[in-house]
Amino acid sequence: MEPVNVENRNKYALITGATSGIGFELAKCFAKDSYNLILVARNEDRLNEVTNELKKNFSVEVTPIAKNLFAPGSAEEIYEETRKMGITVDVLVNDAGQGEWGPFIDTSLERDLDIIHLNIIGLLSLTKLFLRDMVRRNEGKILQVGSEAGTTPMPLLSVYAATKAFVLSFSAALAEELRDTNITITALLPGATDTDFFHKAGQEDTVTYRESELASPEVVAKDGYEALMKGERKIISGNKTKLHVWMNDLLGSKMSASNARKLNEPSHNTAGEKLPQHEASLNEREYISQQSGERDGDLITGRKYKDRPDPDSNEPVLTKENLPDATNESSGKVGSGQRQDSN
Repeated sequence: MEPVNVENRNKYALITGATSGIGFELAKCFAKDSYNLILVARNEDRLNEVTNELKKNFSVEVTPIAKNLFAPGSAEEIYEETRKMGITVDVLVNDAGQGEWGPFIDTSLERDLDIIHLNIIGLLSLTKLFLRDMVRRNEGKILQVGSEAGTTPMPLLSVYAATKAFVLSFSAALAEELRDTNITITALLPGATDTDFFHKAGQEDTVTYRESELASPEVVAKDGYEALMKGERKIISGNKTKLHVWMNDLLGSKMSASNARKLNEPSHNTAGEKLPQHEASLNEREYISQQSGERDGDLITGRKYKDRPDPDSNEPVLTKENLPDATNESSGKVGSGQRQDSN
């Protein structure tokens, strides 16, 4: 058992996306520092496993709330549950987030809208609800988990990157609005990290996942936690990620987008990463695969997104040579014509 920090033993941190990856490691950081935990995730079985593990290893109270943040009204339900329990949330951690890999014209509209709801609407709603209480007390901290992807346009991961650009802009604006209070907003920018994100997004066969050195969720969480406790407005985790963000600023959006696309294209390296090495993330991937029967993707009860292309097929990712017209005049369907070069 970790030693008890008496200053925090009556404080509560609410963490979304807490069953794997960075969210799970952030939960451990708070527990080590004697914060009581409220863990939010969709899968009740996995959530209970993580709850019991943290209770066993740390002398803190751990309260699970099984909610699907893709669903409208879920943020309000989480807030009301904490009120009914008489819990004051001292720290809010918005970690839950997903992406979807592929050309924008090929991804499911339903999936894109779900990602926007999770990454933007859910985060904004929880921030609004709990921040109002923090302002009334003039006390509190919020950690918004953004991404390096939010600093550049990202072809083949376009919706996800755009949602993370929102998170960074939104967090910076709030931090300035609250500058004369005792409330701090911290944005955490990880680079590509060893979590189940890539498999949920169908991105596990790309250059980034197969050929890049992935950051450790433990290190990313530690960076974010320390910055949050210091009241810093933004923390970029890792020297490689800092270099990428600096280069994005230097090169501008067109060249940065071109570089990002290369990293998001399929890799021919068959010896690269196949599964998360991070234990909690691997456990989550195995659970989803067992339930869905699929090697990748997400598990969402009651719906099935458009099937993803077979990664072993010969169909290429869109390039300058095979880009379709935006609209075929005869059919009116997006992407149904042949590309015509123009000067």
